Amino acid sequence: MKRDKHILLFDSDCPMCTFQSRTLSWLDWFNCVEMVPLKDERTKEIAPDITREDLLEAIHCITPEEEIHRGARAIRFLGMRIPLLIPVGLFLWIPGVIWIAEKVYAFVSRNRHFFSKIFGCKGACSIMPEKKGEG
Repeated sequence: MKRDKHILLFDSDCPMCTFQSRTLSWLDWFNCVEMVPLKDERTKEIAPDITREDLLEAIHCITPEEEIHRGARAIRFLGMRIPLLIPVGLFLWIPGVIWIAEKVYAFVSRNRHFFSKIFGCKGACSIMPEKKGEG
């Protein structure tokens, strides 16, 4: 199955993850990323070798060439492909920064449901609609 877009797999049961994927989709001016919730039946086809536990632990970006970028590295990868995120992508390429970013990402991921409640991601998702028209 050959694709021309990167695929970002995210946990749609997590308000924080859903908010982030919607934000990324609005920033993706060139429509180079397809957001796919883990519940989507295509997930097993897209990422057959990634366990459900790993998928729930971090976002995964799968390139058309089948390269897999996970967590903070997925953010760094997408940061270099989405114009408004290029400063973030460049920052994450500074030596040592990705190591720190991975530690922070793992902490936030482990506590994402707690952070979702604190930051009100569920309410934010209701005011930020899904981006329509592409795909």
